[in-house]
Amino acid sequence: MRGIGVVVSTMLLASALGAQGGTDIWVGELRGSGSALSLGDLRNVTRRAGYDNQPQFAPDGRSLLFTRIEADGRADSWRVTVDGRVVSQLTRTAVEQEYSPTPMPDGNGFSAIVVEADSTQRLWAYDWNGVPQRPIVPALRPVGYHVWVGLGNIGAFVLSQPTPRDANALVLMNPQTERVDTLARGIGRAFARVPGREAFTFVHFHGDTAVLGEVDVRTRGVRRVVVLPRGAEYHVWLSDGSALISGNGVLYRWAEGRLETFVDLRSRGIRDVSRLALSADGTHLAIVGADQ
Repeated sequence: MRGIGVVVSTMLLASALGAQGGTDIWVGELRGSGSALSLGDLRNVTRRAGYDNQPQFAPDGRSLLFTRIEADGRADSWRVTVDGRVVSQLTRTAVEQEYSPTPMPDGNGFSAIVVEADSTQRLWAYDWNGVPQRPIVPALRPVGYHVWVGLGNIGAFVLSQPTPRDANALVLMNPQTERVDTLARGIGRAFARVPGREAFTFVHFHGDTAVLGEVDVRTRGVRRVVVLPRGAEYHVWLSDGSALISGNGVLYRWAEGRLETFVDLRSRGIRDVSRLALSADGTHLAIVGADQ
């Protein structure tokens, strides 16, 4: 088994996120399919100054979990309906800070990256009331980002410090056995489930070239999917096997081996896209951009 050792992070996730500045979350409806696919009007559901980011749709698709950083620098998990009318705070921990809230496959709550009192970054489980339950893989740290593939596999971005981006590791961990395998280094922050398969994708940097790679969690094999345009990283997969990829102010669509422009987000007033999320039924897309 290939493993990654326990590493103490000297760069807090909170500092990295805070440096990105103010962001908001927009939600729009995806209509049609194939060449007729279109994106409807985008609604800003977190319209305020400050950091609102890292959205993930709740299982029913009617709301999103997200990270909010308040003026005092505290980061917590929040929830907002897709129409933006109801916003509620989930976590209210006194010392710890939560990032990247993500529904867990068992339906019993969500997972989040937690910056603990001693600055350790681990993945924790929370119930739907925002009450912390347990660290999911206690020995693995510092975790920056994650994706669930069924109940038995989690893909994670593990920070390696003080070395640069090239050392950041992609690991695959089993929350039941606590097995941890290192599959790649020099990766980006974006993960996405591949529908209909036990697989997820990530971005692998080779110098100035970014490659979309896929992990088969059954074999732990990694394969190259497509070379991305410069500046592109965040992506989601649609049920028809195509992907939407953000970069350079636009949404690209990759389908049948071709990469084409899907939507010019600049014309919609959205700049500096820093996350994408797709509802489970594929009908709604969330896009994070800079505060207007």
